[in-house]
Amino acid sequence: MADKETEPFFPVMIQLPVVWGEMDSYRHVNNVVYFRYFESARLEYIRRLDWFAYEQETGIGPILASTQARFRKALTYPDTITVTARLQSLHDDRFVLEHRIFSQEQKALTTEGEGTIVTFDYRNHKKVKIPVELRHRIAALERGEPV
Repeated sequence: MADKETEPFFPVMIQLPVVWGEMDSYRHVNNVVYFRYFESARLEYIRRLDWFAYEQETGIGPILASTQARFRKALTYPDTITVTARLQSLHDDRFVLEHRIFSQEQKALTTEGEGTIVTFDYRNHKKVKIPVELRHRIAALERGEPV
C-alpha cells in the first residue's frame, strides 16, 4: 500500500485471498466478486459499530441502497488483497462508505468503489434517520477509537 503520510486513514482494512473459483473465462476475477469484497469490508465496518446488537435492541439496521465500482486493474489468482472501508459522507438517513482494493501481488490500487447504506426500521418497514447513538459510534470508529 502507499505511504501512510499521503494515504487517507481507513478504520477498516481486511485481507482476503483471491480464490481460483472467483476467476472468469477471461482469467481475471469476475466483476461481481468485487462487490462481495466490498460487502466483506462493509460488514466488518458494521460489526465494529456493534450495529447488529443495536439492531436487535431497536429494530433499526442497515440496508444497502446502492453500490458502484471503478475497476483500475484486473485481479488474478493467486493474490491477497486488502479491502478498505471508511466514511465518505453522512446524511440524515444514510451514509456512504468509500472502498478501495489493493493487490499485494501488483503492489497497487486495483479498484475503488462506494456503498450507500440507509438506516432502516425493520419493525415498521421504513427508513429512519440515523440515531444519535449510531452517529457517535461512526464518529468514534472514524477517529480510530474503540466504539
